[in-house]
Amino acid sequence: MPVNPELLGRVFPPTAPYLVGREKVREFSRAVFATNPVNFDQESARAAGYSDIVAPPTFAVVVQEATLHQLLSEPDGGIDFSRVVHGEQAFRYQRPIVAGDELTATLRIASIKSLGGHTMITAESDIVDPDGALVVTSVSTLVVRGDE
Repeated sequence: MPVNPELLGRVFPPTAPYLVGREKVREFSRAVFATNPVNFDQESARAAGYSDIVAPPTFAVVVQEATLHQLLSEPDGGIDFSRVVHGEQAFRYQRPIVAGDELTATLRIASIKSLGGHTMITAESDIVDPDGALVVTSVSTLVVRGDE
């Protein structure tokens, strides 16, 4: 089944809130070889003007993952996960993510393109705080490989 072109423009329901834990930030920071003390040490983060330790920029994918799960499990989406390759990732930050943030994400399908038998889906996840203020937009392009 090919990717459903009617996914274009679809907005999915907001995800459940994700509470950014201090240890999760530290674990992620170690995993991506972050070296900035603000990613590990509360005092360093506070001295730099943050309320708590700061997540590396790519941490937003942790929150975005729930939205991509919505897309990939959409019954009428026509997306065979065994044929999906992650093509590109980008972030548009309004402010850094810090430990203690409670974030919710909403996914919108921004584009669907067919190229050489493959389909490229660009999904934008707006990640907001409890007041609805945008923290970051995480943009993923997924490539759904066509038949061989």
